Amino acid sequence: MNAIHLRGVSIALACRSFQISESCYRYERKLGDENAEIADWLVRLTTTHRTWGFGLCFLYLRNVKGFAWNHKRVRRIYRALELNLRIKPKKRR
Repeated sequence: MNAIHLRGVSIALACRSFQISESCYRYERKLGDENAEIADWLVRLTTTHRTWGFGLCFLYLRNVKGFAWNHKRVRRIYRALELNLRIKPKKRR
């Protein structure tokens, strides 16, 4: 980034010289506010529906609520909250 601003080199030339892709140079990560919203939804869903795992929670958020979040992103937050480690109650026969 310094080469582009200080030397006036084009982005394409700088990326080729440092051997990175232009998409990597232009990448901006998502805001933490949206991650906090995902975490809030996941916590609320797992407390109200104790038998739901990640799959049901994600499908509910996608199909019922209409959020277009990536499943890998939602899974990462789900695991960071350690919701995958909870002991599920046994079903009564």
